[in-house]
Formats: sequence, structure tokens, C-alpha cells
Amino acid sequence: MENGKKKAPAPSKALLQSEELYQYILETSVYPREPEPLKELRAAAANHPLALMGTAPDAGQMMAMLLKLVDAKKTIEIGVFTGYSLLLTALTIPDDGKITAVDVNRESYEIGLPIIRKAGVEHKIDFCHSEALPVLDKLLEDHENEGSFDFAFVDADKISFLEYHDRLMKLLKVGGIIVYDNTLWGGTVVMAEETVTEQMSELKHWIIEGRHWTIEFNKSLAADPRIQISHAPLGDGITICRHIY
Repeated sequence: MENGKKKAPAPSKALLQSEELYQYILETSVYPREPEPLKELRAAAANHPLALMGTAPDAGQMMAMLLKLVDAKKTIEIGVFTGYSLLLTALTIPDDGKITAVDVNRESYEIGLPIIRKAGVEHKIDFCHSEALPVLDKLLEDHENEGSFDFAFVDADKISFLEYHDRLMKLLKVGGIIVYDNTLWGGTVVMAEETVTEQMSELKHWIIEGRHWTIEFNKSLAADPRIQISHAPLGDGITICRHIY
């Protein structure tokens, strides 16, 4: 190590106050059970300039359990990035299961695509290179799609979360699960806007706008009687919604 100093750990998506405690959780309970294809994809995406946009492994572990608990077979994913959560879902659902995966950026998806193919699960994925709302609206044109999806994962533009939620509630069956990512927005949801402005010099406008829409979305979910929710501090915050009527 240079000058005998211990290298500082890279920043994580965790909101735990102790980085050491988060590493303990990962190394004790998450990484030992993480399938090899997911390890490989995580490593392949590590040098991406926006690597922190990827699904946190501890949040992914929770998603895998939820997929199993609802016996998910037909799912939808809005926001794919390099494909960690998509591969996780494809590995978890049955061989004849299907995932409608939507993202405007195919280039990032193609980072993980060779690993998805190598894992033998590409046949489960219908990748739509598109904005999400037109895809959701197209699905709803076929009434047979209403109430037919078992699970949804959303990790996309926060300004559209409320519109995604409105449509996903029509597509999701009663008892189905929606997981929304980044619902604590780096901890900024509890910061004053002026503090965020002072501390977040880079990408300031994007962070402030995302903070605003995340706060509004969290309020909306808390007031939605159609769902049971759990707001979990995994990764950058995930909100788990179960469709109850």
C-alpha cells in the first residue's frame, strides 16, 4: 500500500452509518450466496462511470426472495442498466417464465448481455429499447394483460414513478409485488434543499430534482390504500409494494 496507508473503501450505495457493518452484511450473508453469473456481471459493470446505478447486491438478494415467495413467472422491469437485477430475475423465475425489460439505453444493457447469454437465460427476456410509458400503454391495450403480472421492478427516472405506478397497478395481479429502487435517494430525502445544494456540487440539478420527485412519490405510496408497503434501507432504499386490491 502506498506510503503504508490503508486504502479507503470505495463509496457504496448503503445508507448504514458504518461502512464496516455494510461490508459485514455483504461478506457474511450476501456474497456467499450470490450466483456466479451475478458476481461476473457485477465485476463487468464495476468500471462503468455510473456503476452506482446498478442494483445493490443486498437489495437484489431481497428481490430474489420476493420473486420466490410470490412464485413469479411473468414480470416486468423498468430500467435495466447493465442487467444485474434482470439477470437475477431471469435466474430466479422458472424456465418458461418471461420478463418484459424496458430501457432507453441498449449500450449499457449490452455490457451484461454476454453474461446473460452465458447463463442460458436470454430466452426469458423480451428487451424493449424504448421509453417505458409507451410500452406500458401498449401492454394495457390488450385487456388480457391486466392483472396478469406477478412482479415488477422499477429503477428509472424518478419524475415518472407516479405514472409508472398508475399503470403497473393495472398490470399487476392482486397479491403481486412491485419493488421501487432509490427511494431514499442517497439520504437526501431528509436533507434541507440548501444543504443538498451546498454538498452536491456535481450533478446538482439532477440530484435536487430526483430528491423532490422521490419525496413526492414516497408520500403517494404511503397514502395508496391499494397496496401494503415496506420501505427498506437496502442499497439506496427500496420500497416493496404488495397489491392488495
